[in-house]
Amino acid sequence: MILNRKEIRIHFVKVKGILSSKNGMNLFRGCTHGCIYCDSRSKCYQMNHSFEDIEVKENSIELLEDRLKRKRKKCMIGMGSMTDPYINEELKLNYTRKALEIINKYGFGLTLITKSSNIIRDLDLLKEINSKTKCVVQMTLTTYDERLCRIIEPNVSTTKERFETLIKLREAGIPTVVWMTPILPYINDTEENIRGILNYCKEAKVKGILCFGMGLTLREGNREYFYSKLDKHFPYLKDKYIREFGNSYVINSRNNYRLMKIFRDFCENEKIMHDYNKIFSYLNTFEEKEISKQLSIFDL
Repeated sequence: MILNRKEIRIHFVKVKGILSSKNGMNLFRGCTHGCIYCDSRSKCYQMNHSFEDIEVKENSIELLEDRLKRKRKKCMIGMGSMTDPYINEELKLNYTRKALEIINKYGFGLTLITKSSNIIRDLDLLKEINSKTKCVVQMTLTTYDERLCRIIEPNVSTTKERFETLIKLREAGIPTVVWMTPILPYINDTEENIRGILNYCKEAKVKGILCFGMGLTLREGNREYFYSKLDKHFPYLKDKYIREFGNSYVINSRNNYRLMKIFRDFCENEKIMHDYNKIFSYLNTFEEKEISKQLSIFDL
């Protein structure tokens, strides 16, 4: 089955499994956000269709329920490592919402990563999951300047809209973690940009900020797409990248050391978690809240 919405094609496939060995899942393949740097475009992922052609795992909800009802030990379920669970198409597909309903039904924890304010649609479910165990929303922020954000991440919520979403999540008691990555050399690798994002994080009272360095990764597939967008929006910058970085996988900003110091000092002063090992440990640790245990006793 194929649905056409303007230039977006959606097709459905049946899959054999949905949860990875580390309890992560992606309900979709491909994305319509249009981020110029996206690593998921890389050829190593062996996508056999256009990246903007959304592949929906048709039987994913049935597979998820089957796995969760048979799991002996509760754990955190992760969503969105490859494709944002809140792409605009989800608003009609409702696969993410159905998955959250299953996760909530069987008492599992949840962490997901998104760039979209569409997540607020499911705030009721996020709150319910978080009342029983732990629900953590991870949000990517790369570009404080709204005009620049619309160039780098053209088809998704702007940074300000994501910040406003973080505020709503905080008000609902949902803990959040920000991914401050990638930072693109000669585009957004400035002190003004980093401090702007960090101040958003402070105001939103995020639990932690992930930053692996000021730069990005490029490899076959996403490199070509990224360079085509440099040609379109940042004339002559592609040649500078080629001269300076060649075919390197890791592309570090010349400002990396200085900006990372600003990042670490800020987080330490504001008591925001920033050690990525500690953050991943927090994201992966299942917690059962006392109120949930009490309810379980009364339900017997």
